[in-house]
Amino acid sequence: MLRKIRIITAICFFTVLTLLFLDFTGTIHTYFGWLAKIQFLPAVLALNVVVVVGLLLLTVVFGRLYCSVICPLGVMQDIFAWFGKLGKKNKYKYKYSYSQNKKVLRIVALVVFVVCMLIPGVSVIAHIVAPYSAFGRIATNLLAPVYACANNGLAYLAERMDSYLFYSVDVWVKSISSLVIAVVTLIVLAIFAWKNGRTWCNTICPVGSILGFVAQYSIFKPVINTEKCNGCGLCSRKCKAACINSEQHEIDYSRCVTCFDCVETCNRGAMTYTRRKKEVAESEPQDSSKRAFLTIAAMATVGTAVKAQEKKVDGGFAVIQDKKIPTRTVGPKPAGSISVKHFSDHCTACQLCISVCPNKVLRPSGSLENLMQPEMQFEYGYCRPECTRCSEVCPTGAIQKITPAEKSSIQIGHAVWVKENCIVETDNVKCGTCARNCPVGAILLINKNGEDSDLKIPVVNTERCIGCGECEYICPARPLSAIYVEGNEVQREI
Repeated sequence: MLRKIRIITAICFFTVLTLLFLDFTGTIHTYFGWLAKIQFLPAVLALNVVVVVGLLLLTVVFGRLYCSVICPLGVMQDIFAWFGKLGKKNKYKYKYSYSQNKKVLRIVALVVFVVCMLIPGVSVIAHIVAPYSAFGRIATNLLAPVYACANNGLAYLAERMDSYLFYSVDVWVKSISSLVIAVVTLIVLAIFAWKNGRTWCNTICPVGSILGFVAQYSIFKPVINTEKCNGCGLCSRKCKAACINSEQHEIDYSRCVTCFDCVETCNRGAMTYTRRKKEVAESEPQDSSKRAFLTIAAMATVGTAVKAQEKKVDGGFAVIQDKKIPTRTVGPKPAGSISVKHFSDHCTACQLCISVCPNKVLRPSGSLENLMQPEMQFEYGYCRPECTRCSEVCPTGAIQKITPAEKSSIQIGHAVWVKENCIVETDNVKCGTCARNCPVGAILLINKNGEDSDLKIPVVNTERCIGCGECEYICPARPLSAIYVEGNEVQREI
């Protein structure tokens, strides 16, 4: 019964969390956006003490239930493991076996993760193994395009029946590097889970290592009744965490993910989920408790301190040349990011903000310095002053939640005019598109070279500009816009 409850709850969590990355209407986020903010690492980076303490208490009471129910990457591994057993005879379904705890590897992986989080430019390594972020990239880069294509298919059919229940959306590759990393991560996880269950969680995953230290002292846990056990080993062969030594009647609770598979498998009632009276195994060193809790305390301290294609033709006749991305000294960050440093220190590259951006401004960075973290580009759209979707969904606090009124007064950067690219200068034609479309009136037109003529060039009021990028997006100059946004190191209120 416990296993069925766990599976149903895990499926619900996994389905809704996946839809957070797929839903482009914002409906799911309205009701279930909080699920992203109760993930462990995002909560630590957001200094969400209530969530962090709540998850630790959950582990102290029930063991690593977080890894089996709340963590989407953990549930995804269970799905791969389940597929690996389909079509096999019953005796081959019990395919796992006990293995020794790779304690040194887990500690080294955790230390490397913490160090990488603290060193600018190297944090990409930490982002790759962070469980929620890894799942977010898989959902954003692999599942979202499939979801969008399915939606477009329904929109096509609905249109043929004179229904507008669905509407088409653009399907495009946001970043080649992020796509490749997502594919590689998915393949590695699938192989590990298919063959050995929770190997990734109990060797590489930093959250698994942290919660594993706490789970050793959990109140409720699977317990073997040696009087009833006949040593058949079914529980060990069913354990995807490879943590049950049936011969010695021992369970490594630091690796147990509280899946209840062993409890259901035992046909003699020798395995129960209850309170364990013997808190420390005889084989453990006496100071293991102290070392474990010192590690947790150090990790918590460090954790809280760290940081579709556009149209190619005009009217179906003239070919439009693609825009090139301008070289910026400082890349603009979404309003609410406070500063470039704050954004870089707190963002785990989960890409949830990218998946919900309705204007196609955010995309994964291909730069090694901030690989896979969101960056703002304006070839496909601009950052509308009334849109605050990214600030509403960010689970780590990298983008602070703001209102539309607050966003309109936050300067994330300012526009810069490039005379050599402007068609007024190169082709001697009228334009003024940037000034007509500026939502805050920060661009004025003056006579070219001070002459009294119809040709006018733009002048940017940098004190009034908020850096939304509409001028860069709308500029007709190709391949580089004649006006582009230069970001601020620290955002300011105007």
